[in-house]
Parts: sequence; structure tokens; C-alpha cells
Amino acid sequence: MTVVIVKPGYAPYEADINGLDEMQKVVGGIIQAIYPFEDNAAVVCNDEGLFLDLPFNRSVPGGYGGVFGNFFVCGLGEEDFCSLTPEQVKAYKKEFHSAEILIGAKGNTPITLKVQPKAAGGSGREKGRDTPPGRE
Repeated sequence: MTVVIVKPGYAPYEADINGLDEMQKVVGGIIQAIYPFEDNAAVVCNDEGLFLDLPFNRSVPGGYGGVFGNFFVCGLGEEDFCSLTPEQVKAYKKEFHSAEILIGAKGNTPITLKVQPKAAGGSGREKGRDTPPGRE
């Protein structure tokens, strides 16, 4: 299925993933879906991202606060996840284009600073590192 992958500090990019194993690999663990959008799309993230001390990624609309660690946006079919439409891919790449730095929070609302993202990429690695910048 065609999704938009969003990694902390990086520009979102389009990718194809298939099956639960690949979904879990993208988010680094057990998946959780949240539904902050009015169209048929979901944010799929690591269910334990905050508890695993994953880096803050992006704010999410709809009162969901923010997501920690990698996530992807996918479409919603009648009974399962499905591919995003080309229009949705474009919209969600734009929605999550700016990287964010978490400064604080007021209740469940993250206070962030939007910054220019690093170039999108499949590996998420920079100079051979496995750890996101700032997490060394």
C-alpha cells in the first residue's frame, strides 16, 4: 500500500509497505492507529513511542497532541488500511513537511518550533548513524 512516512527531523516521503511486519518495522514496534483527519486516512505510529523515549516527531491535529518516533499516514478501507490516493499523498507530505522541535506542552497541546527538515530518505540515517540527530 502507498503511504507517507514521516521520521523525526526529516521531510516526509512516499513509500510502499505491505503487511503487519513492514508496518511494525517502519514504526519500530507495536502499531497504533489514530484518526485525526476528516478524510479516510490514519496516522499509524508506535504504541509505546513516548514510553520508549523515542524522539518527538510532529504535532497531530484533532486534540491528539504529538507523535514520538516514526509514523506513516495511510488510507482507510472498509475493513483495513489501504493506499492513499495521489491527492492524499500530496496533501500529507505538505501537512507534515516542516520538522518540529518540542519546546513544551500545555495539557495535551505540544508547543513546537517548526524547522526546515533534512532531505527525505528511506534509511533515515545520516553519516552512517542509526540514532536520530540529537539522540547520541
